[in-house]
Amino acid sequence: MRHACAMADGSWYDGDIDDVIVSEEQIKEKISDLAKQVADDYRAVESVLLVGVLKGAFMFMADFAREMGRHGHPVELEFMAVSSYGQRATSSGVVRILKDLDRDIAGRHVIVVEDIVDSGLTLSWLLRYLQSRSAASVEVVALLRKPDAIQVKVPVKYVGFDIPNEFVVGYGLDYAERYRELPYVGVLKSSVYVRA
Repeated sequence: MRHACAMADGSWYDGDIDDVIVSEEQIKEKISDLAKQVADDYRAVESVLLVGVLKGAFMFMADFAREMGRHGHPVELEFMAVSSYGQRATSSGVVRILKDLDRDIAGRHVIVVEDIVDSGLTLSWLLRYLQSRSAASVEVVALLRKPDAIQVKVPVKYVGFDIPNEFVVGYGLDYAERYRELPYVGVLKSSVYVRA
């Protein structure tokens, strides 16, 4: 899925990105498509509650919510922040809630907005948690998914792009809190995060 997309000339991050795998234009088109699909599926529901998973999903959630409005479907917004921790650098599936929902979701139709699904461990826990709070329904819309990294099968109804199992940044995704503001998704050069 690699694309020969030009990066902005002279930007501080250009030298850190190996490859653009999802361009800004592709992201815009896909979000419009996903929002139309979700709006059509929830046409009979008065309002859906979007639950964004901080921090990575904030850009996707903002653009997705705007597109839902353009497709004639009202949404409400909530945010959660969770942390997976353990002895490894990758997700352990042991989850700690850093910021919980600010409202009761009983009887609500909830759509979890995720930037990326990789192992599926944290998302699996989050879905069980939200279902335990008596939501009428819980579905997931994810901009990105890494099929080769999945350890736990998670029902993700709406997926933007399947991508390779590489270290990606941009459009909300970070490395050490940097690169979130990139308008595209790119592979970060290993020299940036691997020390000799």
